[in-house]
Amino acid sequence: MNDDQLLRYSRHILLDDIGIEGQRRWLAAHALVIGAGGLGSPVALYLATAGIGTLTLVDGDTVELTNLQRQIAHSLARVGQPKVDSAAAAIAALNPEVRVVALHERADAERLDALVAAADVVIDCSDNFATRQAVNAACVKHARPLVSGAAIGFDGQIAVYDTGDAAQPCYACVFAPEAGFVEAHCATMGVFAPLVGIIGSMQAAEALKLLAGVGSPLAGRLQMLDARSMVWSEIRVPRNPACPVCHTRAS
Repeated sequence: MNDDQLLRYSRHILLDDIGIEGQRRWLAAHALVIGAGGLGSPVALYLATAGIGTLTLVDGDTVELTNLQRQIAHSLARVGQPKVDSAAAAIAALNPEVRVVALHERADAERLDALVAAADVVIDCSDNFATRQAVNAACVKHARPLVSGAAIGFDGQIAVYDTGDAAQPCYACVFAPEAGFVEAHCATMGVFAPLVGIIGSMQAAEALKLLAGVGSPLAGRLQMLDARSMVWSEIRVPRNPACPVCHTRAS
């Protein structure tokens, strides 16, 4: 690290659990962020300010006026631009050292297979069940840790799926692909703006912990927040040995 980096990242370097070695790991890391909206905004910004070497952002949407209520990576001046380009501009203003790969697309299973294979950690900030399942399948295939978050209305949730550990569940162990969940969307149900900031910030924290080998990740634990009362609940989520996605992993 050069002198500017030592100064920029000094507050992390001062933490005994991180130090120079942890910061070097972040500078060398590649994080894949699926979605550049309400959750993806704080995730991308916090990973960038922490000094993640490469951030790949994937989102097929453009910035709309209604997004600005909660999607803090975007601005009024960038309405109409692809969200990934808008987020890249926000990141460049904060930390131009970060290499941003901005992909304005809705990645399918084949595309995700290649993207996940190239990443060290995957953060799912998408807003639909099909994408979450496709991201999980790619993470299982390539044994990449998955940090999953969701937020709608006043309800949020976060979990880490350590797909490289055969004893841990994957996303599909908890949310079975055949379960037929009803999709809920912000356009029809609304979302409490600070909620996506809370969940997204926690996703960034879990990703940074995984990359630096710090603390205990939320693997095997699903945390849920009711922001009306600001009460958290947590359940342990075991691996499903009959899971159609990860059942072939060696025990």
